[in-house]
Amino acid sequence: MVKSTTTIVAFLFVMCMQTVNTYGQHHMDSILIPVNPWSKVGALLQLPDDYTKSKKEYPLIVFLHGKSKSGHDLSKLYLEGIPYWINNGEKIEAVNPVDGKLYKFIVVAPQAPSWGLKPAEIKRLLDDVEKRYRIDKSRVYFTGYSAGGWATVMAMTDNAALSNRITAAVPMSVATIDVENMKRFKLVADANIPTWYLAGTDEPHFLEECERYKDSTNTYKPNLAKLTIVEGFAHHTWKALYDTKNRQYGMNIYEWMLQYRK
Repeated sequence: MVKSTTTIVAFLFVMCMQTVNTYGQHHMDSILIPVNPWSKVGALLQLPDDYTKSKKEYPLIVFLHGKSKSGHDLSKLYLEGIPYWINNGEKIEAVNPVDGKLYKFIVVAPQAPSWGLKPAEIKRLLDDVEKRYRIDKSRVYFTGYSAGGWATVMAMTDNAALSNRITAAVPMSVATIDVENMKRFKLVADANIPTWYLAGTDEPHFLEECERYKDSTNTYKPNLAKLTIVEGFAHHTWKALYDTKNRQYGMNIYEWMLQYRK
């Protein structure tokens, strides 16, 4: 059974790679990441351009996609969010407003087979990438939209050990989290996870959910979470919100993340 499962996973990964290649040249590598004892998921990886020339550690961004990008076709991830911008030649780097230094990010974008990755799967993902790459564990940032926003907030509210590994988070248009997790926002406060929610005026359900999560966090630690309401934004594309040129409160999401470290 294990051999059969491994063969299937390998086959699916090869198919993913072939599909990615048919869409032309891309700027991210394709890797496999174990998310449970018996299976792996495909993921896109971006290492900084000076990664092989240095021995330093880099901040990590885990980017989590929405439901429509789930499956076994990694090329779909290039249609939205951070992978879209990397594929269009953008460098995911920013100047930290606190120390004035330029930081280059390692970006990992896993693809869930359906919906989004569960907290236990995200824990295994972190275990794997922190072993394989030189990651600054004091700067581990999460962001995702819709189902990926769900996966982000679920990871933040699942257990103390996982919460404490997350430095800051930018969940967008978050889908409804599980009832039990709704009771655990004290974990976010205890782990001191600054959270910047974004949602649009034209996606009222998701805006209401983000408001609930913000308020549930701030009940335990005022001002730890904030919400930006994007006028005229509906639940269909998030490219502009991930653009390095998009600034709210005087900074983009990458600059905002870098203010925080464990």
